[in-house]
Amino acid sequence: MKKYLSLLLLLVSFHFAKSQDFNLYKKALFINGADTLRYRILYPENYDPKKSYPLVAFLHGAGERGKDNEQQLDLGADLFLKDSVRKKYPAIVIFPQCPKDSLWNKFPAPKPDTTVAYNRGMNKLALSTPEKLVKLLMDSLVKNKVADKKRVYIAGLSMGGFGTYDLIVHYPKYFAAAISICGQTNVQLYPKKALHLPLWIFHGADDNVIDPNPNRELIKVLQANGAKNAKYNEYPGVMHNSWINAFAEPDLLPWLFSFKR
Repeated sequence: MKKYLSLLLLLVSFHFAKSQDFNLYKKALFINGADTLRYRILYPENYDPKKSYPLVAFLHGAGERGKDNEQQLDLGADLFLKDSVRKKYPAIVIFPQCPKDSLWNKFPAPKPDTTVAYNRGMNKLALSTPEKLVKLLMDSLVKNKVADKKRVYIAGLSMGGFGTYDLIVHYPKYFAAAISICGQTNVQLYPKKALHLPLWIFHGADDNVIDPNPNRELIKVLQANGAKNAKYNEYPGVMHNSWINAFAEPDLLPWLFSFKR
């Protein structure tokens, strides 16, 4: 009985500690006219308002949509809370939240029998409202010199991987580097827009939600056309949750923060 009680207390303590850590991500609202973006923002330790810091925008997946301004922290937020990361890479990290009735970009996930046609049609429409608000929020942080305009990074998983690609295609010279996890983009259009942007792509080989084939094709096209900083990791036997593997890559953040525009 004592053994089980000790385990329960340990689990409760761990959950409480995690909640406390997530509280370091401050709740905030970005309002533009009639539109509101809920987001969480993590400032560096010993934050100095007179300095400009690297900025990372992380776009969550479809399952974390809502209006609680909390759920978007479920995947990836703890990566930036590690003591070693905060000390070595002081940065501002934002986790915006997409509403339930919206997507980061204007296309839904492709159906298996229409992947090719879908892929060719992506990234050609204007930004969605949530996506536009994310861009305006980043612009605001850069304009007010909170963020360093030469060190703005974008990352996302699943639906957020789609949004990451979409923002890059629309603003290819804005970002210093990007990470896309189990997302998808227009394989024909992306290399024309952002061939030389440092990009690290991740996908599970057995992903049954988002087809990995477009990313396989994308990395071939990028590298064949001279993209020196394009990388692709595919994990055998892994399904849609390849973010677990991606977040465990020891070089992930060192690679990301090594780039400057």
